[in-house]
Amino acid sequence: MPDPFSESQLLLNRRHFFGKTAKGVGVAALASLLDRDLFAAGPARQLPDYAPKAKRMIYLFQSGAPSQQDLFDPKPKLNEHFGEELSKHVEVTQRKTGMTMNQKSFPLAGSKYQFTKHGQSGAEISELLPHISGIADDICLIRSMYTEAINHDPAITFFQTGSQIPGRPSIGSWLSYGLGSVNRDLPDFVAMVSRGTGRPNCQPLYDRLWGSGFLPTQHAGVKFMSIGDPVLYLSNPTGFPAKSRRRMLDDLAELNEKKLNEFADPEIATRIKQYELAYRMQTSVPELTDISDEPESILQMYGPNVKKRGSYAYNCLMARRLAERDVRFVQLFHMGWDQHFTLPKQLPGQCQDTDQPSAALIKDLKMRGLLDDTLVVWGGEFGRTSYCQGKLARDNYGRDHHPRCFSIWAAGGGIKPGMTYGATDDFSYNITEKPVHVHDLHATILHQLGVDHEKLTYKFQGRQFRLTDVHGHLVKDILA
Repeated sequence: MPDPFSESQLLLNRRHFFGKTAKGVGVAALASLLDRDLFAAGPARQLPDYAPKAKRMIYLFQSGAPSQQDLFDPKPKLNEHFGEELSKHVEVTQRKTGMTMNQKSFPLAGSKYQFTKHGQSGAEISELLPHISGIADDICLIRSMYTEAINHDPAITFFQTGSQIPGRPSIGSWLSYGLGSVNRDLPDFVAMVSRGTGRPNCQPLYDRLWGSGFLPTQHAGVKFMSIGDPVLYLSNPTGFPAKSRRRMLDDLAELNEKKLNEFADPEIATRIKQYELAYRMQTSVPELTDISDEPESILQMYGPNVKKRGSYAYNCLMARRLAERDVRFVQLFHMGWDQHFTLPKQLPGQCQDTDQPSAALIKDLKMRGLLDDTLVVWGGEFGRTSYCQGKLARDNYGRDHHPRCFSIWAAGGGIKPGMTYGATDDFSYNITEKPVHVHDLHATILHQLGVDHEKLTYKFQGRQFRLTDVHGHLVKDILA
């Protein structure tokens, strides 16, 4: 005879009890979902905390870690002491990766690329970036970034979520949760991925990098695909008309609403909202991704690959079109910056992929009056070593990972233009002026979007979590 008080039966009864007693919560959640004026409600606390400088953000993430010595932070001493041991010039305290820890020699590798000053700001930028050099007066170049992670996956995860350990919400998800949606017909948060010509098959990128972690899943990033439907399963199946889809969604919503009333599961509420968003996206996404209305002059500005769907240039143009439509957060990931052994053979192609489209995005936003309230950030997960990894020659060298100092740049959204902030020593080993930690960058990004990073929290597993954990300081000097 079966035990009427078996563990499975007790679990079912508990679930049923809590679902029934939480019925009022479910009704309230559903009401908020069905009221279009409350779509941007976000957390219970009213946001933004103050008038924001930026309404939206575009994050151009350069996966693999660009070499600061070859792009943004000229170090003539490296060429002057080419081939000499790093330990002769600095105290070597930074831990090494497993790829170079057993090297017997750590010779200095100077850059083979020339740097010149650009614009009224006089920012020194590499010859590899002629187009970004042309926007020197529009960007704030930060040469004093640092992080704690020394390997790619934890370092990329740290930049996206504020933690090296997977499972936390990404920055775009925090902004979606905190600020909500402006455009009802597109996601709050869109992610796009492209492969470069440097090392296109190096570090993988995982969907959790634009995931919502422990936040409700409605705040996760929606990945735009490079082949097929821009968003998975967006099109109706063959022979299935739009009216039939509408009837099916209405019936499905009715079933989900009953379950929501019964169990008050927030994921059911998310499901209702996402089905409706997907239905609206059947019209909004094809219109968004149809670039036939773009003037030829704009397409030429982004470069020859702009019509190639899935390229970095195409994704930059999509980022501008998404910004025009008030999508809150757009994240571009471009792979291939991990030049360990033959940097001079790989880096030029990688720069050619990204230089012109990145500059074009800034120019395009500026021409349309969108740069003032769109924050754009360009950068990778850490820097590169000044000592050579692998064989060293004047025209061939490689660089390992170096989290202690590296360069990124930001533009628009209330950031001071034409500014170079922070400095590193003669050998790009240590920061000498105005260090900026990852948490500081996150705190500053949130501030520009009108959010106090210490107040945007979410209770999970008994504690209040936030993007900056218990750290982070506003970098006031770079604010306009």
